[in-house]
Amino acid sequence: MSSEQLSPAQPSFVLRGHSAQIHAVRFIQGNTRLLSADAEGWLVSWSLAAKRPVAVWRAHTNAVLGISSWGHDRIITHGRDSKLAVWQLGIKDEDSIGTTLPVDNPPATTPQPWLLHMLTVNTLNFCSFAMCLDGIPQPHITQMAMKARKQPPPILIAVPNTIDSGGIDIYQLPSESRAAVIHADRNITTGMVMALEIQAESTRLQVVAGYESGHTMVFVQSDPGAQFQRLYCAQSHSQPILSMSILPSRDCYMTSSADANIAKHPLPAVQGIWKTELKPFKVVQTKHSGQQGLQVRSDGKILATAGWDARVRVYSSKTMKELAVLKWHKLGCYTTAFAEVGSCCFIKAEDDAPVKQEDTDDQDEKSIVHHTTATSTIQQRRDTKAQTTHWLAAGSKDGKISLWDIY
Repeated sequence: MSSEQLSPAQPSFVLRGHSAQIHAVRFIQGNTRLLSADAEGWLVSWSLAAKRPVAVWRAHTNAVLGISSWGHDRIITHGRDSKLAVWQLGIKDEDSIGTTLPVDNPPATTPQPWLLHMLTVNTLNFCSFAMCLDGIPQPHITQMAMKARKQPPPILIAVPNTIDSGGIDIYQLPSESRAAVIHADRNITTGMVMALEIQAESTRLQVVAGYESGHTMVFVQSDPGAQFQRLYCAQSHSQPILSMSILPSRDCYMTSSADANIAKHPLPAVQGIWKTELKPFKVVQTKHSGQQGLQVRSDGKILATAGWDARVRVYSSKTMKELAVLKWHKLGCYTTAFAEVGSCCFIKAEDDAPVKQEDTDDQDEKSIVHHTTATSTIQQRRDTKAQTTHWLAAGSKDGKISLWDIY
């Protein structure tokens, strides 16, 4: 059968529950959960095995800009209410949270996860936060204390500067202290920061920014307390940059914009600045303007974008050739997320533990134990399938989330 005769691809599942447009989606906890956040501040944690909500709460009084996970039981949310919050939500914490979806008119006051941290940050830019593990080695005694308390390692958070919308603030958690500031470049008119990425390696910190003018810049700090150096600057877009993502190889990154371009840029190192050709590796004119929510899969092979034209597009990270166009939503799409592939960390619920059968003459008891074991095995298979599927999630203005199983 020719490709022209093939029917369009359809999502494997569609998750319905939000009453407002979806602004962010994220796979967490070893692909056992999918987080979604909307324009009214609601968060939903979905079980990927059951395709049902396991925790629902209103994290912010305004739209959510971004979400992420920290360790196995902490969720970070960033809202237009100028708050960046860290919540404790492990699998064991879900029982204490409601499951009434926003579309079902939940009560005004609903149970929330335990709030661990709250930062007041700039959200006038519509720019979500970026995060990475703090690369500075911790003293051995600190590491042992954190391990004993089951605390995740420290992280760094990058957000637009509170006063200067062209600058960048970097905070450290759990201390909640401001670790560094990158001031706006006064020699180039960039406008506001629109997108951020950050990565750390030991004491070296690298921050990537996309701006309202279409510029993107790379800043590097060699040691804590040192001034940031701007190692790269390019203007591959004629419209504001909407999203960006660093490849797993950590040597280049992608940008998308309100225009129709998608660009691949180098990530120059301090020692290699004079050996690096300081211009984009490749700029592709896709003929489809308004692609955002750009995400690269964990194996670095493909990337996806969410389009204002209601299409989700998948590209090759290497050639930047368009591989698939996923059309199901009727309204514009704003966000995408890939499940981890290859090296996902499986999480086994306590109820999934194998049932030990004791020797007994009671046939009824044996039958009950056998049934329990069979049920447990079926649940394990469902969980394993959910965790190993190469999911691509897309959130739309229609309040729905489509789940695709491709590549």
